[in-house]
Amino acid sequence: MSDTRIYATGRRKAAVARVWIKPGTGNIIINGLPVQDYFRRQTLVLQVKQPLETVNAVHTTDVEATVKGGGWSGQAGAVKLGIARCLLKMEPNNRKPLRAEGFLTRDSRVVERKKYGRKKARKRFQFSKR
Repeated sequence: MSDTRIYATGRRKAAVARVWIKPGTGNIIINGLPVQDYFRRQTLVLQVKQPLETVNAVHTTDVEATVKGGGWSGQAGAVKLGIARCLLKMEPNNRKPLRAEGFLTRDSRVVERKKYGRKKARKRFQFSKR
């Protein structure tokens, strides 16, 4: 591992995360806050740490991320993808375990737009024959 920071971008739903990774002691900082303070739900914290746990890098790398847009779930997914991409750049041998867990695949599902004449994207107004 080199001593320079490695950068990657992660996206999910409407969230975009810019992630930098470097050798360190396992600190994860998101938008200037520790990961436990930023993502208040434990499930989201675990989701962010999954790629690091897969390649056994939880206590040997520091992560710094800035994330914008979307909600909590989308932001956590974006950070997770960004971390996985950084780990791949850091060590190309990480591709197989990260790919097997599905961490390198971008989740392309986004909210469908609302159409005119409808209440929501697909919901219609109540039909009455008389």
